[in-house]
Amino acid sequence: MCLGIPGRIISVVDDAGLRMGTVDFGGVRREVCLACTPEAEAGSYVIVHVGFSISRVDEEEAERTLGVLRAMAGAVEGELGEPLPSRAEGR
Repeated sequence: MCLGIPGRIISVVDDAGLRMGTVDFGGVRREVCLACTPEAEAGSYVIVHVGFSISRVDEEEAERTLGVLRAMAGAVEGELGEPLPSRAEGR
């Protein structure tokens, strides 16, 4: 299964000319390529697929989607390598 998972950008850096960032997926943080979403900055929410941000999304939609993904036991674990923490743990 391929998922686009919403997350909040924590930081943005230039890595040898490639725009990268740390993205928080409700408590799980991963390094993500931000080249496809040049308008996204720290604090923005993006949809991430296989390590690349593919679009921006607003916070409300991101939280709603993360809630659905949390309800799908194991779905996110295959993409992130670990399950999403419960909402209380991720805050």
